[in-house]
Amino acid sequence: MSEASKSLYLRGTFLDFTGPAADAGDVEKNFRCLDDGLMRLEGGLVRELVPYPEAVGRGFKPGEVDFMDWSGKFVVPGFIDAHVHYPQTEMIASYGEQLLDWLSMYTFPTERKYADKNRARAVSDFFLRELLKNGTTTAVVFCAVFPQSADAFFEAAEALNMRTVAGKVMMDRNAPDYLLDTPESAYEDSLRLIDKWHGRGRALYAVTPRFAPTSTDAQLRMAGKLLEDRPGVYMQTHLAENKNEVRWVAELFPRHRNYLHVYESFGLTGPRCLFAHCVHLDEDEWARMAESRSVACFSPTSNLFLGSGMFDYKRARDEGVRVALATDVGGGTSLSQLASLGEAYKICQLSGHKLSAVEQLYLATMGGASSLSLDGVLGNFEPGKEADLAVLDPGGTDLMAMRSAQAGSVREKLFVLTTLGDDRAVAGAYAAGRLVHVRGENPPNRPRLG
Repeated sequence: MSEASKSLYLRGTFLDFTGPAADAGDVEKNFRCLDDGLMRLEGGLVRELVPYPEAVGRGFKPGEVDFMDWSGKFVVPGFIDAHVHYPQTEMIASYGEQLLDWLSMYTFPTERKYADKNRARAVSDFFLRELLKNGTTTAVVFCAVFPQSADAFFEAAEALNMRTVAGKVMMDRNAPDYLLDTPESAYEDSLRLIDKWHGRGRALYAVTPRFAPTSTDAQLRMAGKLLEDRPGVYMQTHLAENKNEVRWVAELFPRHRNYLHVYESFGLTGPRCLFAHCVHLDEDEWARMAESRSVACFSPTSNLFLGSGMFDYKRARDEGVRVALATDVGGGTSLSQLASLGEAYKICQLSGHKLSAVEQLYLATMGGASSLSLDGVLGNFEPGKEADLAVLDPGGTDLMAMRSAQAGSVREKLFVLTTLGDDRAVAGAYAAGRLVHVRGENPPNRPRLG
């Protein structure tokens, strides 16, 4: 019997959501907690979830099967990161600048190194292991402008059997010559990568213009053509992250009524179009985001670190805009979605909105899956869903253990996790039913960069 076809049984406290939610009320109604459950995984999928005493009553004997006891821990769907740059992993925590100068001083020189496929593969391996260490099992990823940087990333993700969405950056102006492609080369390189990787195993492709200022009209037109020529692929870019960026876009595209309209005019909005940040949207842009069912990627640690502003989460929800949570490393300061949720809570507090622990968990799991149009295959524990799981330990640190011991409910313990948690709170992670991370038991995870 192959490893993938074997049954694996997990015991623990299982937390998930019965399905996507239209509002915070639906989130609460859809929240599901099985305090002492037994899950059976087989063939990379969730097959069954029942109360543990019921399973024992039916004759289940843990000593006779492949069994992992996570009692006292929360088993949740694997976290989803909707926007992150793997080449920027090695420049995280770069000091002192806001977006545009930060790109010039730190980002572009770093991404130049990814013309070397060996380096790209080494950092891809490191990056993906760091995601798993933090309980993130699905990510939407910017590669570099070099097509080999995307090949290296997809190869690394395939080796771990992780669900990923990624793409080669398209950029033909307003960047150093060593990072520029052309409209034609961007189209051809992206098309080859789509045909090679999109739908192969668990890989999906995203057409990836960095942001409007670094693409000419001709290149944005080619990006739209890629979406037409290969229906089903994603598009990812940036939108209204920084006030100076918004002003720059108005100067570069004077015939367009706002930033989002630039993308819309080239066919780059819709249910599979992901826009990082969306901090400085006007009335029309909010309405058009909702009408087009485009996705806003909320990147709290990045927005705070770069001084970009605060995403209006409550307004996004009230307007019916689809929202997904993102780390945006290396503008963001952690690959932990627990850290992202802690900062998201603070941003919402400043705007007078209380983000509950249950809604936080939803945002990082089923909410992300729904926003990425992946809720049919992952995001909760319905039988037949892909078995991507994170195991959270409310006692992951001494401080968390002390505080959790005082907590009177699952919701309170969840809030402790999202306020104080990081990779130390992640006891394990599963990708497609295979245990791919155990806290404290993995070998050193260091890229050899030379």
